[in-house]
Amino acid sequence: MIHIDNKIENIIKNKKIDIKNNEKIDDLQYNGLYIIQDRNKFCFGIDSILITDFAKDIKKNTSLMDIGSGTGVISILCQKKYNLSNVVGVEIQKDMAEMSKRSIMLNNLEDNISILNCNIKDVLKYVNKNSFDYVITNPPYKKKNEGIKNTSVNKLISRHEIECDLNDILENSYKVLKDNGSIYIVHRPERLVDLLYQLRLCKLEPKKIRFVFSKYNESPVLVLVKATKNGGSFLKVDKNLVIYEEDGNYTDEILEIYGKNHNSEVFE
Repeated sequence: MIHIDNKIENIIKNKKIDIKNNEKIDDLQYNGLYIIQDRNKFCFGIDSILITDFAKDIKKNTSLMDIGSGTGVISILCQKKYNLSNVVGVEIQKDMAEMSKRSIMLNNLEDNISILNCNIKDVLKYVNKNSFDYVITNPPYKKKNEGIKNTSVNKLISRHEIECDLNDILENSYKVLKDNGSIYIVHRPERLVDLLYQLRLCKLEPKKIRFVFSKYNESPVLVLVKATKNGGSFLKVDKNLVIYEEDGNYTDEILEIYGKNHNSEVFE
């Protein structure tokens, strides 16, 4: 049985939101937001939180497409943080899309966020070209036949380029973005050459990059990139972001991103 507080229990009851036995409700610890996640399927990690913060130059009352929206966490956080007028999540997995729709209901964001259950390659069947101010994506990191594959189909699709690859995502990002609109993407450093090459090939000019390290004096574990549709060539490299101190506690900047202090519990 899922343990939930009275506030969330009332929302679930009033909106008749179905919570399945294998699901949990997690407190996002930001502005009273919650997320429904399936214990047996792909759950979001700190990379989703970091790309949401990296996109903090998003302007309010604008439109955003979240490609590979999964649980809906990026869509929900971006809408609340940046007061967006329209957020569209694109998620190919039917069960994940359905679950994220229930999270949107749980947070009373039905008027601001919608979910398209489709492949990004088919997105123009549902939205107009050149209609979004921003795109944000936390895509599958691994190539189709790369690395050890998870036996879970859900996790396999989430982690490997099975249903679409990096080029599919970037080509269609270009199509849905307005001129000079921007895309924010988180990826693995070992795919950085592929990412920068494909961005420029798709006329999405890299404008800002930031490397994320687990600890000081270690190799980077993530890279955050912003690119602009038909933008001029100029790349700014931000200072490195470090997640953990040597003692295993979060760094001050990570705590600031979460809106916490050293005495607070942080959701992971």
